Amino acid sequence: MPHSMLNISRTSQQRAPLLAAALAVASIMPVAALAAALPAPPQTFDSSYVAPTGAVVKVAASDNLQAVFDKAQPGQTIVLPAGATFRGPFKLPNKTVGSGWIYVVSSHLANLPPAGTRVGPANAANMPKILAPNGLNALTTVANSHHFRFVGIEFAPLSASTLVYSVVAIGNADRSPATLAHHIVFDRCYVHGDANAHNRRGIEMDGAYVAVVDSYISGFQDGGADSQGLWAYNTTGPLQIRNNFIEAATENVMFGGADSYAATLVPTSIEIRDNHFFKPLSLITSTYAVKNMLELKAARRVLITGNIFENNPAKSQNGFTVVITPRNQNGAAPWSVTADIAVVGNRFVNIGSGFNLLGRDNIHPSALTQHVLIRNNLMEMTSLNGAAGIAFQFLGGGSDYLIDHNTIINTAGPAPRELGLADTASTKVANLVFTNNLSTYSSYGFFASGSGQGTAALTTDFVNWTFSHNVIIGAPAANYPAGNYFPAGVATVRFMSYAGGNFALAAGSPYKNAAIDRTDIGANDPP
Repeated sequence: MPHSMLNISRTSQQRAPLLAAALAVASIMPVAALAAALPAPPQTFDSSYVAPTGAVVKVAASDNLQAVFDKAQPGQTIVLPAGATFRGPFKLPNKTVGSGWIYVVSSHLANLPPAGTRVGPANAANMPKILAPNGLNALTTVANSHHFRFVGIEFAPLSASTLVYSVVAIGNADRSPATLAHHIVFDRCYVHGDANAHNRRGIEMDGAYVAVVDSYISGFQDGGADSQGLWAYNTTGPLQIRNNFIEAATENVMFGGADSYAATLVPTSIEIRDNHFFKPLSLITSTYAVKNMLELKAARRVLITGNIFENNPAKSQNGFTVVITPRNQNGAAPWSVTADIAVVGNRFVNIGSGFNLLGRDNIHPSALTQHVLIRNNLMEMTSLNGAAGIAFQFLGGGSDYLIDHNTIINTAGPAPRELGLADTASTKVANLVFTNNLSTYSSYGFFASGSGQGTAALTTDFVNWTFSHNVIIGAPAANYPAGNYFPAGVATVRFMSYAGGNFALAAGSPYKNAAIDRTDIGANDPP
């Protein structure tokens, strides 16, 4: 399905009941206690657009934009002329007097989509440009830069020959939360690289209360290093990534990947909601590193909901779309951790494999991956570019994984395919709940290296597990715990329209209202 057909714009009010249900114990299974503890929710904040009412500062194309930033007062609106070009780098100053936000907006803001609607490249004609020179940034911060909101601005490299490490860099390798830049929002902005240049990333989000909303992030690739659309490694958060189109060669979005400077600077309270993650299929034959769409190497209290993940092939790695693997990247941050992560109500389209979960860093010391909820996701796996077609991979232990109400449509062809693959016998996963999931045929089902599938895999690689009310097409029932279902083929399941891509259960399905919570087995209401 082309990405132009997959734009979504659910409001937070529409999404709220789903989030509440996902994080409520009673909605998952009506039992006295769960084997796995639920993740703690992130701290959230409101990044909604509020029309400014303060004094207006109109800027000419020939004006010194840095001087304008330096003179601006909180509460003012800086209006940049659409079509004008401003050559960076520019630094956002720390305003120590006054209160309120400084808005930086396009003079053609009225011609852009309204707040809550995503912009795209076609809107660039109504935007001013802030450009990054070779080796530099378009925009950076100083200690405690705060309360800037950019609305309807294009950020990009200066030219096709420009090498850019980050088009926008929020943060200054801070050693303490006390100096973090904070309250900086990019709203309906077009942030992009150049198809003919090496542009490593779009926005580094190493501040507190930093948001990217309703924006279009694209064209980030680097022949000599990994590239990202959005990235953070050294911040307290909270951070918000909402209703954006995000494209990059290596990781569309990543947290971690470099050592944070203090245990208090592990990225925390991250909301990733209603975005479209996309990789062009042309990347398969490119020279760029292609790995995954969302990678968490250091992140706590993360909510990932309402997103579409489209096209994730095997190439530089093995094709997992979401990677949750704690990494003390260079050995200087043993506090690195991935914990309290909820992946709820997302759709995965044309992906090689699904989730890769690692308990601890297998190179340097790290904290433990724990409290991971993966619920109500629709995963359409195709073994893209030769990926193994594994829905869930478990490595190196971990604790409290709750995988519930997911639908896995695995069309990987003759390649080996697994619903689950565990290689954790030496360091077992503790407290696994695997319930109410529906999977089409997979070659090896829920499998563990060296022990086989089903009960053998669970008893060898997991401690304190619950495996119940799952539908696994074509798997040998004798190999699995009682209380699961093993239809011979897709026709027995009775989807609304398997050929048409509607994987909800039809009224006559034997698995309708058959989950532990009396709803349908499989995903309910993904985007």
